[in-house]
This record gives sequence, structure tokens and C-alpha cells, in this order.
Amino acid sequence: MMLSEEELKKHIINLLERDKEFRYTVAGLIGLKEILDELRTLRKEMAKRFEEHDRKFNEILARLEKHDKRFKTLERKIDSLSARWGLMSEEAFREGLKGVVERYFGGKVEKWVYEDKDGFVFGHPSVVDVDVVVRDGEHVLIEVKSNVDKSDVSILLRKGQLYEKVRGVLNQNWQ
Repeated sequence: MMLSEEELKKHIINLLERDKEFRYTVAGLIGLKEILDELRTLRKEMAKRFEEHDRKFNEILARLEKHDKRFKTLERKIDSLSARWGLMSEEAFREGLKGVVERYFGGKVEKWVYEDKDGFVFGHPSVVDVDVVVRDGEHVLIEVKSNVDKSDVSILLRKGQLYEKVRGVLNQNWQ
């Protein structure tokens, strides 16, 4: 008895589902074991490669973290140096200006420092300082800054008002 192609397919599928020995025989004939063995080997190799990549990645991360720490340290040093340079250049400018004012306008430039416990100038207790030139009874306040904005002008005005109050000086120019 000859089976049609369709019947043969159904019969083979039925055998594969029911008969374990037949199923293994067919798998062996089509090389399934070799394919599975190759897949297992490939999987192990891939796992090793992923582990190696993870190790290298973690090494790179550790180096980046060190560099990040070094950059942050460098940034702090640069900021510190910039702050010092700004103070030093401002102080040098102040000293130069002091010489010019004393020479050409007469009088002596002095630094006035006062503890503003009531917070009149800044809105909270703080130490206030300003340069003052006294000439012929007139008191002139001088503030040397590398750059000035609107708030600096109002702060200088409040420093002047505090100076007048503390020193008992009346200056008509503050109006």
C-alpha cells in the first residue's frame, strides 16, 4: 500500500510526537545533536566574551571615575587660583588707586571696617568694609570692584548711610 505524500507527512509527524526513539533517530540523521553542541559552545564563548567586555567596561569606568576626581580637584584649584588672582588684582588695583587719589586729590585713603550687627547694609548681620578718603572735612567713600552691577550701587549707598550714622558725619551728596 502506497501512501500519498500528505498521508506520509501526517504519519511521520505522528511518529515524531509518539515515538521517542524515532524522534532521536531523525534528530541524529539531520545533525541536531551537532547543531545543539555548536550552539552550546557558541553560548559559552559568548558568555566569556561578555564577561571580558564587562571586566574591560568596569576598568574603563574606574579610570573615568579617577579622571573625574582629578578634573574636579583641578577645577577646585583653578577656581581657588581665580579667586585669589581676582582678590590679588583687585587689591593691587586698590593700592594703585589709593596712591593716585592721595597724590592728586589730597587726603588719606583708609579702610573703614564695621560690624553691622543690625544687618542694615545686607539685610543680615555682617562685617562691612569700604575705603574712605577724608579731605577738608568731606568724607568720600570708594569701592573698588572688578565689575559692578546695580546691586553694588545700592550696597555702596547703604554703606555710606551706615558710615554717616556710625561716624556722625552728615554728607549732603547721599541725597
